Amino acid sequence: MMNMFRNKNYWFSSGYLFFFFVSWSVWWAFYAIWLNRTLGLSGLQTGTLYSINSTVALIYMLVYGVIEDKLGTRKALIWFQSFLLMGTGPFLIYVYEPLLKSNFFVGAILGAIYLAAAFLAGVGVIEAYSEKLSRKFQFEFGTSRMWGSLGYAMGAFVAGISISISPHLNFWLASAAGFVFFLVNCFYRIEISKEEKEKTSDLDWKSIVHTFKLKRFWLLIIFLFGTSCIYTIYDQQLFPIFYVRHFSNPDLGNQFYGYLNSFQVFLESAMMFAAPFIVNKLGAKRSLTLAGIIMGSRIIGSALVPGAVGISLIKLLHGFETPILLVSIFKYIALNFDSRLSATIYLIGFQVSGQVGVIAFSSLIGTLYDRTGFNFTFLVIGCVVFAFTVYSIFFLSKNKKSDQEIQLGTGKKATVH
Repeated sequence: MMNMFRNKNYWFSSGYLFFFFVSWSVWWAFYAIWLNRTLGLSGLQTGTLYSINSTVALIYMLVYGVIEDKLGTRKALIWFQSFLLMGTGPFLIYVYEPLLKSNFFVGAILGAIYLAAAFLAGVGVIEAYSEKLSRKFQFEFGTSRMWGSLGYAMGAFVAGISISISPHLNFWLASAAGFVFFLVNCFYRIEISKEEKEKTSDLDWKSIVHTFKLKRFWLLIIFLFGTSCIYTIYDQQLFPIFYVRHFSNPDLGNQFYGYLNSFQVFLESAMMFAAPFIVNKLGAKRSLTLAGIIMGSRIIGSALVPGAVGISLIKLLHGFETPILLVSIFKYIALNFDSRLSATIYLIGFQVSGQVGVIAFSSLIGTLYDRTGFNFTFLVIGCVVFAFTVYSIFFLSKNKKSDQEIQLGTGKKATVH
């Protein structure tokens, strides 16, 4: 453990994650509220925005995953991300908001092109790059990703206060965090060995296409499609508005949501530190099933618990679900697929499946909410998540490399049973 904290690569990886998530959360945590209250968009319009964002993000992910695996730990995509993060504030204020008011669909498309590249697909690039660093420099990815959760918590905490002053302040703070991300990248020096260049150069479309032909790849996609993507719509599109409506004063609701979001992500950070040990104990498959149980419980629980206190406690389940899901996904990939393709499989298998689900279901769930209200909508989508969680018990693969030594991210060789 102490060796990890003395590892400069661990701290640079953590710095990338921390400032990326600050830049994202300071505006994204209140995105649905901003669209609904500040811009006055309907549930259908909000759902349409999420669908368009996800459609464009899907295209980026398909390209990002292949490029990142070909680059290995080289920083070309990280430089690209840093410039996009710095431009977030000016884009949201001077391009996105005016266009959504004057020409909704033009604004939606241009916004999706920028926001998907920077954040919705960009998050997968940063996480996959950090996971590659963890395997290369022998530290546990989960403990580094913990700093991303801390960054999200700090950004959400500040956002809950600053949005009551002006949403534009949140957007400028996103750019400020992006500038610090840029500085981290300027100071990080990484050596790329001849061996690494050869391994990444060996990857071609034939290797990627072969992965797409594997049955266990598509079984994983189906599980994520039916759980994580539905949960994402609930958590990002519906829950913020639902929570604020428990307060007579919307500004007070926004502020408390910011506090709650911060506390939940601090809890997530602590769990991110513990998640690698939990996942190694349970195994990747059982951990994915556990994540599905938590997701379904939170969605249905939102329809059943009364009052702001009860719904706040339900929100905290997210702090347990996210670390277990994220760490178990990377462990599952390492156990069942070629680890050189980790970025491609993560972005396409996890992120793309989630975005496809958002595209398919955002407008539908938004319409269901407009017609029936929150409680019935939560019960319906919660049952869907539980159904796919049961599916995981029977169809996800057990550890395919159970008789082989694999790299777990700790720098040690271990036999996984």
